[in-house]
Formats: sequence, structure tokens, C-alpha cells
Amino acid sequence: MASIKVKSKPAAGSRSGAPTMIDVAKLAGVSPMTVSRVMNGDTRVREVTRNRVGKAVAALNYVPNQAARRLAGAPPIRVGFLYSNPSAGYLSELLVGLLNQASPNNVQLLVEKCEADEQAADQARRMIANGIDGIILPPPLCDTPNLIDAIVASGTPAVTVACGSPDDRVCAVSIDDFHAAHAMTNHLISLGHQRIGFIIGHPNQTASARRLAGFQAAIAEKRAQSGPELIVQGLFTYRSGLDAAETLLGLEQRPTAIFASNDDMAAATVAIAHRLGLDVPGDLTVAGFDDTALATTIWPELTTVRQPITDMAAAAVQFLVRQINAQRDGEDEAPEHVVMDYKLIRRQSDAAPRMRPSTKIAGKLKV
Repeated sequence: MASIKVKSKPAAGSRSGAPTMIDVAKLAGVSPMTVSRVMNGDTRVREVTRNRVGKAVAALNYVPNQAARRLAGAPPIRVGFLYSNPSAGYLSELLVGLLNQASPNNVQLLVEKCEADEQAADQARRMIANGIDGIILPPPLCDTPNLIDAIVASGTPAVTVACGSPDDRVCAVSIDDFHAAHAMTNHLISLGHQRIGFIIGHPNQTASARRLAGFQAAIAEKRAQSGPELIVQGLFTYRSGLDAAETLLGLEQRPTAIFASNDDMAAATVAIAHRLGLDVPGDLTVAGFDDTALATTIWPELTTVRQPITDMAAAAVQFLVRQINAQRDGEDEAPEHVVMDYKLIRRQSDAAPRMRPSTKIAGKLKV
């Protein structure tokens, strides 16, 4: 590696001898955008590059722009969080991640609820007109095309969280919903389940289709039983989970396992099973998705896919801060899409099937 040489005179382009990000970039032999990423803690920058930037920073006694803005008493970054997700547990996880990153990044967080998706674009425009520097969109708003169009048209940085098919015009943080659902389905099949019911998430979210596709792919690969009667539409709400579980458990040949697209619907499935006198997991295995607080507050605790919602929200704030700071510095920061790791969490709601699927349970339970 070539050594870094320090100029004895003030770096070109500096004011009153104070070095700039451009000076650091020239000395380190990288682009100003790379310096910005290193300054903002982006771990995806190669270690050798981080070391070169670090040496240049030390050699020039450079003060990062973000720190300089804070020292100068500049106004904080105003970030809008627009949501309409019906799951309180999911929303809570998101807010924890946002708040954890707000203070360290000099961020003021403005939270607004959107009552209807069709009103989201107008609401976002109002937030932007009122001085929002950037906006974070969780499901289902991250899947609202006219909303994304309005934000992009305004030139306002944005980050989508947990979108199944992110728009490449804005930053995005997500997991691989297809492979996560595929992994959970394979797990259930490995326990011996061949007849598995699936509750789809809300059709207004692209993640729902990805999870369904992952489930169906695993069923086909392992040649487990399949049929349209085993797949029931849900809406990511507890109420819709009750209805879907009642339908599945009312089949003449009921499934031995049910995989719901989120924990709310999985918890509702456990409730219906208990009402029908079924033991979970002895008579019925139940699996969820997300690993929200609800997964460990019911009995039995849910086997589920852990989506790192809090970490995803925290990463969204970091992305947005980088985008906004780059915009303020007159730099071009291209939108990025990061796919975070999921994890299959086994708890007490899954087990090997102990008998063949039973015949239809008499009557339908009304809740």
C-alpha cells in the first residue's frame, strides 16, 4: 500500500486552512462519497479503504461535516415516519429502532399515522412542505406507488422498510421474504408434516406474495401435499387470523401444521385451536413470522421467523442521515438496498405430528 504524504501547506479548496472532505478524498485516493460513507460508519467499505481514509483524516486533522454542523449549532435533521400498519407489535419494534438512532444522529422524529393509503401521497407532500428532510416508509406504505412517486418527484430522500419488492429510486432495508418462508416450510416438513396450511398476508404488501411463493416452492420441492384449500387469505390482523384458522381447521381433512404470514395471525390460530380442544403442538403445529413481542406472550410461545425489525428501522435512519447529509453537501448519494439476515426461532408451538390428519370437527366456531 502506498504511503500517505501530508502537504505542509493548507489543502486546496479549504477555508482558512481547514481541510474539507474533498481534501481527505484526494489524500486517500478515493472519492468524496467514499469518505462520507467511512465518516458515517458504513461497514460495507473495505477495511483497506477505511484505513486509508482514517490515516488521511488523522493527517489533516479533518473534522467531519456532520460533527461540524452540530458544533456550529445547525438545526437537526427532521425525519418523517409515516405509518398505517395495523399491528401494534410490529409498529412498536419499528419505533424502538427509530428512537434508538434519533439522538445519536441529531434527528428529530415526526411520526404521523395515515388513515388510508390513497391519502398517503398528499400527507407526505404536506410533511415535506412543512420542512421534513427525509421520510421513512414501513409496510404497507412502502408498497404504495403513487406515494413513492410523489416523494421522488419532490427530491426528498426516503427509505422503505420491509418491502418485498423495493423501488430502486429510494433506499431500502429488507429481508429475503421468499427464502425466509421457504426455510420455515422446510423446517415444518422436516418435522414430518405433509399437510400444511398457509395464511397469506395482506394483498397490498409485496412481502405477502414473496412469503407465499417461498412456501409454495418448498412444498413443491419436498412433494408435500398441496391444494388451494390449504391456502387462505389473511390481512396481517388478529381478526383475519381467526377467520383463516377457522377455515383451515374446519376442513374435512385438516392440516397438521399451519404457517401464518405474521405473528398476529399465528397467535389467532393458536386461539382457535384451543377453542376447538386441540393441543398445540401435539395436535397442531403453528408457526408465525416477524418474532414480535406477541410471539413470546402467548402460550405456547411461537416458533417463528425473526425479522430484525428494530435493526432494520435503525439502519433506515442511518441510510437517511447519509442521504440528507450528502444532499446538504451537494453530493450525489445513490440509493442503496440492504438485505438483512433473518433467523428461524424454534419455541414450543412446533412438534412432529403424532397422528394422521383428523376428520372435520363438527360445527364451525363463531368468535
